Amino acid sequence: MEFFNTSNTMVHIALGSNGYNLSYIEAVATIAGFLCIWLASQEKIINYFFGLINVTLFAVIFFQIQLYASLLLQIFFFAANTYGWYAWSRVDAYHEVRLKIRWMSFSKVVITLFIAIISTLLLSFNIDKVFIFLAHVTWDIAHLLGFHIEPVQIEPDAFPFWDSTMMVLSIIAMVLMTRKYAENWLLWIIINIISVVIFYLQGVLAMSFEYLMLLGISINGFRLWRRSAKENGSIFLAG
Repeated sequence: MEFFNTSNTMVHIALGSNGYNLSYIEAVATIAGFLCIWLASQEKIINYFFGLINVTLFAVIFFQIQLYASLLLQIFFFAANTYGWYAWSRVDAYHEVRLKIRWMSFSKVVITLFIAIISTLLLSFNIDKVFIFLAHVTWDIAHLLGFHIEPVQIEPDAFPFWDSTMMVLSIIAMVLMTRKYAENWLLWIIINIISVVIFYLQGVLAMSFEYLMLLGISINGFRLWRRSAKENGSIFLAG
């Protein structure tokens, strides 16, 4: 379908010397992502609906611009958004929301940092191999289901270290968000700063601008969740 092609221009924007062609899929994905993060910062459960739309469209975009770690990340995000929707909607016997915004313990922070560093280093050196393997598995499954999809040439990841960093930190941040740990916003701030630069360098200007806006929302989200954690009696790096 033409809608899913990043070359299918919706509007030409006067950016830079040659301007920028904003595709339909990029526009819809950008709006959905903006709504998802804004609503999450307000602790609104409907954020997960827009999150599912966002990650599905981003997966298609990332394949076309050779950011494979980010593409694989969308598969995780789809599952995490589904789980988060369920977790945030659970209530106790008194019909109160079970999960409260809070800080992680010091020991959990140390463990999380260790996992993040090791995972990023390992993935940085293996992202192309991992994606190629999964791509072939996908093609084999498609053939078994009767879909005749011809394999395409897989180009090397454009920014293996930073792409892997975004993937690892995004997975951790999403998990922390589904469990309502306030630290998730600190990670989103880091991720958004990296994303602004990477997407700009890849020529996906609308997404770069989106992440610039999301950076502001993340900073505000951290402010709001820090206040909520304090109201819930949770102390930063306690225990």
